[in-house]
Amino acid sequence: MLMKYNILATTDQISVSQACSELWMNLRAAGDEEPKVNRARVRGLILAYTNMDPVEAVHGLREHMTREPDRYKAVYRVMPITKWIPTDIERIVAEVKEQASRMSDGESFRITLEKRRTQLRSQEFIDPVAAVIDNPVNLENPDWVVLVQVLGNETGVSVVKPEDILNIQKERYALLSKGK
Repeated sequence: MLMKYNILATTDQISVSQACSELWMNLRAAGDEEPKVNRARVRGLILAYTNMDPVEAVHGLREHMTREPDRYKAVYRVMPITKWIPTDIERIVAEVKEQASRMSDGESFRITLEKRRTQLRSQEFIDPVAAVIDNPVNLENPDWVVLVQVLGNETGVSVVKPEDILNIQKERYALLSKGK
């Protein structure tokens, strides 16, 4: 049975309980009245289900964080997951191709692959995924991010804008640099 979660978050292995509570409270503050947050079977990962669109939830978290940055200490990154599929290269490629159809001609992309609990090599994912997108690659400043999150026999796939992924540590540092 595929996961029913639409957000994947990271933390350190020691702070998982604190990070789960933090994500739950902050999703509520961002507008979701009943988010569900659980530990993943993989250390340092948190799975969440939001009743909001997951991309909008990430934007809501970012906006909330600019007002109350001290409420973001244990969670490191928050990523929307558009769809969970079995970890099968052909199915992953088909899902990426479908989601990448939103890209306009000439828009650049980067593949962000994170693998956990799989013996498959990175190139076994990256080469076939990149082959179905006929747009330029830009690793530094892409228009789109092809997010592939492998968790054993299930893989979360999202084709999103870079700003649809929340890197709390980087953004907190940027806020502190601005004196907020």
